[in-house]
Amino acid sequence: MVPAPNDGGAIAPPDPWDPVVRLTHWAVVLAVLVNDVIVKPGGVVHVWVGWALMAVLILRFVWGLVGPRAARFSAFPPDPRATLSHLADVARGRGREYPSHTPAGAMMVYTLWALLVVVVLTGLVMTQGKTPIAIAEEKAAVAAGDWSVLVRDGDGDHDGAEKSDFVQEIHDVAANLILLLAILHVGGVAVESRLLKRSLVRPMIGPKPGPKPGPKPGPKPDPKSGPKSGPKPARSRSR
Repeated sequence: MVPAPNDGGAIAPPDPWDPVVRLTHWAVVLAVLVNDVIVKPGGVVHVWVGWALMAVLILRFVWGLVGPRAARFSAFPPDPRATLSHLADVARGRGREYPSHTPAGAMMVYTLWALLVVVVLTGLVMTQGKTPIAIAEEKAAVAAGDWSVLVRDGDGDHDGAEKSDFVQEIHDVAANLILLLAILHVGGVAVESRLLKRSLVRPMIGPKPGPKPGPKPGPKPDPKSGPKSGPKPARSRSR
């Protein structure tokens, strides 16, 4: 059934999204920011973040199979035709609710996931699948003057060096595309939030804040005590 525009909460996405969706979403955001903007590429921290990102992606992919209905892949399949229709609605200023990601959002999610997988796999190739602990030990050995590790890794193979450069280039291009698409994603969320007149970010953060507590009610009067009776006023005598 095609949902009607602004059909409301009956078909709207979860508010809030389930904890695993929220956790993996913000973990990916953090990993991309750290590895693309903050830390030095190729360093031990960079590799640690890459491995953490791989674990987060695996968790989200498993959750897409066994998680709640709105989090499953079946709830937001990649559909180019529905995406074009949805974007046309947005261009006409028409907001529409969907029970999970919007079609455009779904295409963005799958594209970002594909690029993240490329980044992780090319990172594993460049580091020869070494764990962050092994890389840290090698770097410590080189810093201490033991260059034998570099001799073992650099075998002087010209073809191998070209392949390594090619993999490095794919890794860098995918990482840059992720940043560009993330900016586009933020812009799309802002536009759709404006059209739907509700924030699409807050459900990804947590539940709605509850109403502020009012003043505490005072103690209830004791019905047994009743009003206190004072002295009766004296009657005035008429003369």
